[in-house]
Amino acid sequence: MKKASSFLTLMVLYITCYCQPLPGVISGYIKNIKNEVITGATVKLLNAHDSIVLKSAASNEAGKFQFSHTQNGIYKLLVTAIGQKEFISATLTIDSMHGNISLPVIIMLPASTTSLTEVVVKARRPLIVQEIDKTVVNVESMITSATSNALEVLEKTPGVTVTSNGEISLNGRNGILVLIDGRSTYMSAQDLAAYLKSLPGSLLDKIELMDNPPARYDAAGNAIINIRLKKNRAGGFTGNVSLGYTQGKYARNNDGINLNYNYKKINLFSNIGYNYEKNYSADNYDRRFFNSSNEPVSTVSLINKQQSRGNNSNLNLGVDYAPSANTTFGILINMNGGKRKGWLNSSNENYNAKTRPDSTGTGTTATDDKRNNFGANLNFLHKFGKTGRELSAETNYLHYSGNGDQVLQNTVYHADGTELSANNFLYMLSSDITIYTLKADYVHPLKNNVRLEAGFKSSVVDNNNPANYYNTNGPLPLIDNNQSNHFKYHENINAVYVNSQAKWKRFGAQLGLRAENTQANGHQLGNDSVNESRFTKNYTEIFPSAFLSYKLDTLGKNSLTFSVTRRIGRPNYQALNPFIFVRDKYTYTGGNPLLGPQFQYRYELRYQHKQFLRMGLSYNRFSNVIFTTTEAVGNIFISKPDNIARGYMILLNTGVTVSPVKWWSLNTDILLSRAALNGMAYSEKLNPKVFMARINTLNQLQFNKGWAAEAGAYYASKDLNGQAITSPMIRANAAVQKKIWKDKGSIRLSFDDIFHSWIYHNSSVSLKQAQYFQVTESDTRRIGLAFTYRFGKSSFARKSKNNNNASDEEKGRVD
Repeated sequence: MKKASSFLTLMVLYITCYCQPLPGVISGYIKNIKNEVITGATVKLLNAHDSIVLKSAASNEAGKFQFSHTQNGIYKLLVTAIGQKEFISATLTIDSMHGNISLPVIIMLPASTTSLTEVVVKARRPLIVQEIDKTVVNVESMITSATSNALEVLEKTPGVTVTSNGEISLNGRNGILVLIDGRSTYMSAQDLAAYLKSLPGSLLDKIELMDNPPARYDAAGNAIINIRLKKNRAGGFTGNVSLGYTQGKYARNNDGINLNYNYKKINLFSNIGYNYEKNYSADNYDRRFFNSSNEPVSTVSLINKQQSRGNNSNLNLGVDYAPSANTTFGILINMNGGKRKGWLNSSNENYNAKTRPDSTGTGTTATDDKRNNFGANLNFLHKFGKTGRELSAETNYLHYSGNGDQVLQNTVYHADGTELSANNFLYMLSSDITIYTLKADYVHPLKNNVRLEAGFKSSVVDNNNPANYYNTNGPLPLIDNNQSNHFKYHENINAVYVNSQAKWKRFGAQLGLRAENTQANGHQLGNDSVNESRFTKNYTEIFPSAFLSYKLDTLGKNSLTFSVTRRIGRPNYQALNPFIFVRDKYTYTGGNPLLGPQFQYRYELRYQHKQFLRMGLSYNRFSNVIFTTTEAVGNIFISKPDNIARGYMILLNTGVTVSPVKWWSLNTDILLSRAALNGMAYSEKLNPKVFMARINTLNQLQFNKGWAAEAGAYYASKDLNGQAITSPMIRANAAVQKKIWKDKGSIRLSFDDIFHSWIYHNSSVSLKQAQYFQVTESDTRRIGLAFTYRFGKSSFARKSKNNNNASDEEKGRVD
C-alpha cells in the first residue's frame, strides 16, 4: 500500500503541475445545403506541403469537429461524407499569431444522389494503421477475408499466430485477451476457436492489436486483440451480404449479412453469420521412455487421424436510442450456437528396450458436442454539453451452456496379433457458466489540457462442470465414480482505476493505476469413491502503467514512445479443475487447483516514421509463469498446467509499409525475439532458450476496371510451445478480386497455403525420463470463392455508436 500511495501522490502532482495552455485548435461545423448538420463526416488534417494525413476526426451530433494540440505549420482539411461531394479547404496556418482557428460553417454539396447505390467508392483503406496506443488492421483490405472465418483472418494478421489447438499469441506472447467489440468471449482456447470459426470474415471491420493496454482495460492478459465487427454508420436502410466457399480436402462455407436502419433518434443494427466446416488432422508421435540411468525402456509409435464436421451460427441484434444529442441508451443481444461431431482413429505399436515388437493397439473416439451461448448488454452514454465531460456505464449478462459425450474404445493386442485387453468407456460432459459484469467510466478534462479518467468494474462468475465416466464393457453402462468428477467454481473480481493524460508541444504523457481484488473458491463435490476438496483464493494487486512520447520534429513525422506496464495472467477456470481427461490411450490432460496467477512487467521503446516505418524494442519479464507441463507415467503422457519460476522475452518488431508505384502497396512485418524459461518440471530442470524470427509480407495490387490482387507469405522460425520446440514453417497465400455492379459487389478468388507447407514438427524439451517427436498436419491448403454485395439507401449519418467493453477478461478464461 505504501507503493500505491506514493504512485497516487506522483499522479496528483503530475496532474496539477501544468501551467501553459496549448494553442493549435482548429474547429468548425459541417452542414449540407439544407442547413442540416452532418454527423459522422470524416475530417482529415493534411500537411499542406505533401498532403500527408496527420490527424483524423469525425463530426459529432452537432456537426462539430475539432483538432487540438496542433503544432505550428500550414495545413489543409479534407472532408468526406456519404452522399456528399469531397471538400478540400484552403490552406490554414497555425503560428504564434494564429493559435486558434474557428472556421465558418462548411457546406457540403450533394453527390449526384444520396442513394448509397450510386456511391462509387474508389478509396481503399490501408491494411495497417499505427495509432498511439495500438496497431489497427483493416480487415476489408484483405481480399481473402471474404472466404475466411474470423480465426483464419487472425492467422493472416501481422504479428498474430494461431497454433494447431487454437491458442492465439501476439508478437510471440501467449495468454492473449481476445475481445469482440471490446467485450471478451469468456471461452477456452478450443471454444474460442470454435466461436471465431462461426464468424465469417466478412463480418469483421478491423482488428486492434494492443501490446500495452492502458489502465482502463482489465489487467489480465499479456496483450489484447480487439476484433471490431462491422456496424454501418450511414442513416436510412443499408446492409451488405457475403457468401464464401472454400475447398481443400473437404468443403467449408462462411456466410454473413450486416443490416442497419437509422431513423431520427433510433438506430437498429444486426449481423448474422453461418459457418459449416469439415476438417481433418493427422498426428504422428514417436515417444521414447528411459529409466533413471537414462537407458531405453520402451518406445511407442502412435498415429492419430481425426475428422470433424460441424456448423455454427451467430446473431447480434442491437438498438441505440438517443433522446437528446448528449445522451444515448443501447441494448445488444448476442446468440451463438453450434454442433460438432468428431471421429478419432488411433493405432500404436509398442517396442521393448531392444526395439523388438511388444504389442499393438487400436482405438476410436466418437464425439458429439452441442453449445448454446447467450449474452445481453445494456449501455448508457451521457455527454455533459460541450464541457468534454463524459459518463458511460454498462452491464452484461452472459450464459454459456454445453453438452457433449465421447465414446472411446481401446484394444491392445499381443505381438502375435491375439487380443490382450479391451476397454470401452463413455464420457458425458456438460458445462454451465453464468457471468455478470457491471462497469462505469468517467472522463473529465482539467485545466491546462489535462484529461482525467476514472472508473470501476465488478464481475461475478459461476461455473458448474459435471463429468460422468461410464464403463461400457458390459451389456449396460456402469458409472465409475473413481474417474467421474463434479467441479464448481465461483469468482468475484472488483477493480478501480485512474488514468491521466497531458500533452506539450512535443512531449506527451499518460499515467495510470489500476487496483484489482480477486476472491475465488473452487469445490470438487466428490462422490462415493472420491473425497470432496475445496480451495480459496483472495488477493489484491496493483497495476501501474506509464506512457511517454516525444515528437522528433515539429510536424510529428518522427516520434518516440516509451512505456512501462504491469499485467496479470489468471488461470483459466477449467485449468483449476483437477479432472483427468482422456484423449487417447496414451494421452491424458488435467487441471491444477493449486495454480496461481502469473505476472508480467513490460518495458518498450517504440519509434515511428509517418505510417512508413514502425519499430519497437521491448523487454518482458514474467514471474510465476503458467506453463503446461507433461509427465510420463508409465507409457502415458499426462499434461497439467503449473507455475514455474520465471522467464523473459526480448522482442524487436519492425514494420514497413511502402508503395513502390501507385498501384502497388507492400506491407512487411519482422519479429525477432529471444525467449527463455527457468524453472522445474517434476524435478527436471526446465530452462529452454530459443531465438525466434517471424516474417509476414503482403503485396497488394490495384489495377484498372475494378481488378485487384494480393500475394503474401508468412515464415515462422523455430518456436517454444509448451515443453516442445516447433521447427520452422512457411506458408504462401494469394487472391484476386473483381468489383462489379458499379463497385457495389465483388467476386474474390483466394488460395491459402498454396504448397501445403504449414505442417508442425515438434520435439520435446526437459521431459523426465522421456522424449517425443510429433508431426501434425491439417486441411490448410484451400481454394476459395466469395461474393459480396452492398445494398440500401443512405439519407443521413448515424448519430450514436455502441461500444461495450465491460466483459473484458472473464470470458477469456472459460477454459
